Amino acid sequence: MPFDTITTLESPTGAKLNLYIRHAENPPRAVVQINHGLAEHAARYDRFADFLAALGYHVYAQDHRGHGATSAPGAPIGRFAHSGGVEHVLADVGAVHDLIAERHPGLPVVIFGHSMGGLIALNFVLRHPRRIAAAAIWNANFSAGLLGRLAQVILAFERFRLGSDVPSRMLPKLTFGDWARKVPNPRTEFDWLSRDPAEVDAYVADPRCGWNASVSMWIDIFDLVFAGADDRNFAAVRKDMPFNLVGGERDPATDGGRAVEALASRMRRMGFSNLVSKVYAEIRHESLNEINREPIMADFADWLDRTFPR
Repeated sequence: MPFDTITTLESPTGAKLNLYIRHAENPPRAVVQINHGLAEHAARYDRFADFLAALGYHVYAQDHRGHGATSAPGAPIGRFAHSGGVEHVLADVGAVHDLIAERHPGLPVVIFGHSMGGLIALNFVLRHPRRIAAAAIWNANFSAGLLGRLAQVILAFERFRLGSDVPSRMLPKLTFGDWARKVPNPRTEFDWLSRDPAEVDAYVADPRCGWNASVSMWIDIFDLVFAGADDRNFAAVRKDMPFNLVGGERDPATDGGRAVEALASRMRRMGFSNLVSKVYAEIRHESLNEINREPIMADFADWLDRTFPR
């Protein structure tokens, strides 16, 4: 079934967050707060929310500013904010967590993020580690390195020449376009998302998916990437916090899962002792929409069971 509640949450940033809620079908064990990826929206996670609710988890999933049905001053589709986008989007996530704490006092909160949502989720953990009981960071790339720095130079040039509030001309070619070319015999420009043609077709047909992000949003995204790439920013996070990292062997957005493995290795070197990671064979970018999503979700359920035993 779809999310059972759709509401509008006013954030201190001025955003009116389109918020989806699915209540646990059994006595609740924890709350999972979902952060969706770039150029998509939270309603695409209804099947995952239904799966989690059946296991006893409340689910909260908001459309980020610049996405879906959320509205915010200076944040049309494709832009977090005219300036300070990272601070705004993280504050919006904080507003959702405030609501969760008000409605479900005492319940632990798992922050889940896919792709760009993984960047947001990990950065939220780095800034507010005491608010989170566990974190799942899926299909996210914190290994931009020199190419990421080059992208920042390109974006700075585009901002100078075009402004920050127009779609980037170069970054879609260097990301979505490049990833599409790495899929053999593609039917569409978005086959890099999943091997399930029905899921790809649904994404292509969705008017709230697949658009080009603004120069400023890309700048904000790389700020999130490099904040998560700096080991110093992990200092306040307790080393026994449960982390779940997932990637796909055929995901061009994470270099075939190598970026996920690199994050896991970094965190283990930093002393994180309660971390599990897995790169699934043949999986592309959207693990939750792949043809073998059921065993992937089952693995996540097993991790939740171990993290929050009955």
